[in-house]
Amino acid sequence: MSAPQIVVHRDKELMAEAAAARLITKIVDAQAARGSASVVLTGGRNGNGLLAALAGAPARDAVDWARLDLWWGDERFLPEGDPERNVTQARAALLDAVPLDPARVHPMPASGGVYGSDADAAAAAYASSLAGAARPEDHGAVPVFDVLLLGVGPDTHVASLFPEHPGVRETERMVVGVHGAPKPPPTRVSLTLPAIRAAREVWLLAAGADKASAVTIALSGAGEIQAPAAGARGRARTLWLLDRAAASGLPAQLYPPASA
Repeated sequence: MSAPQIVVHRDKELMAEAAAARLITKIVDAQAARGSASVVLTGGRNGNGLLAALAGAPARDAVDWARLDLWWGDERFLPEGDPERNVTQARAALLDAVPLDPARVHPMPASGGVYGSDADAAAAAYASSLAGAARPEDHGAVPVFDVLLLGVGPDTHVASLFPEHPGVRETERMVVGVHGAPKPPPTRVSLTLPAIRAAREVWLLAAGADKASAVTIALSGAGEIQAPAAGARGRARTLWLLDRAAASGLPAQLYPPASA
């Protein structure tokens, strides 16, 4: 697994724009190399900010949107179309504005649908979809995603893996139902750390002073059970994309001065 790289931008707006430009380049490169690309999306203010920046980026049309697979790192287990669902927010920020192949957009199941109120069954179904998309060369139960995006919570949670919660301790299942989450809504579906670590690149996004403590803890050798963000790593690259406020607790030697 890769050691973390840290890039610090002046503010959250510049961070979102720079991350969007990075993502466009990564998708285009993957499509040129392998014919298609796969990205795992995240919700929250930074994930949605990146998608909105991507929607407004002049280079967005360099992406062949019909050859892009989109997955989600976690989802609030709420009814289809609920404004708090990550997929609903992603559609508003970007997805409805680009020519995606609907068959290659893979939202996590909603509550009230086929699985009713059973988040564990919804998680198992999503795990099955991931396994079905994995190729022999992926050597695992999930595809090797090109980029997996994660927002970092003020408590160091990523996806819906919260400190000391059962989901962050999972070592075998790729997707779990989350019950009693410490932030609303309490019921969710989430990728686990083993699934996250299948990605070629994991990008962790954090902006704002309220994220500074979490960033410092996660990058200071904390254990993944106590600080789930510390356990989020990519096979080839782990990239922390921060603004100055979120990086304010880090020693300057951790990132090059040019980043700031």
